[in-house]
Amino acid sequence: MPTQRIISWNVNGIRAIAGKGGLDWIAERRPDVFCLQETKAHPDQLDESILHRKRYHGYWASAQKKGYSGVCVFSRKEPNDVRFMEVDDFDNEGRVLVVDFDAYTLINAYFPNSQAKGKRIDYKVAFCDAMLELCNRLTAEGKHIVLCGDYNIAHKPIDLARPKENEKNPGYLPEERAWMDTFTDQGYVDAFRQVCDEPDHYTWWSYRTNARERNIGWRIDYHCVDAGLAEAVRGVNIQNQVMGSDHCPVELTLGL
Repeated sequence: MPTQRIISWNVNGIRAIAGKGGLDWIAERRPDVFCLQETKAHPDQLDESILHRKRYHGYWASAQKKGYSGVCVFSRKEPNDVRFMEVDDFDNEGRVLVVDFDAYTLINAYFPNSQAKGKRIDYKVAFCDAMLELCNRLTAEGKHIVLCGDYNIAHKPIDLARPKENEKNPGYLPEERAWMDTFTDQGYVDAFRQVCDEPDHYTWWSYRTNARERNIGWRIDYHCVDAGLAEAVRGVNIQNQVMGSDHCPVELTLGL
């Protein structure tokens, strides 16, 4: 059975990660698709070695504000279609690319941070609701979906090292966790939790207090799939040994 490997990584600046060898690590892995979040760059700011990756087709969604947000997708196979979320409030921040392949639709998303004291929680919840509507619309059309990226949400206590201490902090607010409950209750599957129910697996660590060395982290980067595609999940690997960002890459393998 052919497999499909999809790497997702919040790189916290694509120019920075390129300078640290992160794109070379991806090239060595040779995924079918790789999705980057928080690129912090417009294509016209990038040199050819970043913009055009050998054997890949590249697509970009950039924020109007330079140096902020942004996502990109590189695919070995040319997609059938590529588009934005088609909601101006979110497309203006370069948060989503929707990429249609024959077997599934890939959504690469950089969910907003709700910020200190929930400053952007209304914007975050509106984005989450729009994302659920998009996923439901695609599945109603008979498409399988893979929603990957930085959700900026730790869903359950197992998904962060210190849940009690973070109950009022962005990324673990009640509204955010409630949306994840709604999302999964409607049939979408957290692919990593389908294959691993153990604690201490994280994808983001604060740069402060040597959090990564101590593994005081959060799992906020996901691949979620619709229920029909869940049976195709062959593995999800959190590549926590890969440095260069405050996040690490996550790799999904599907048997299609």
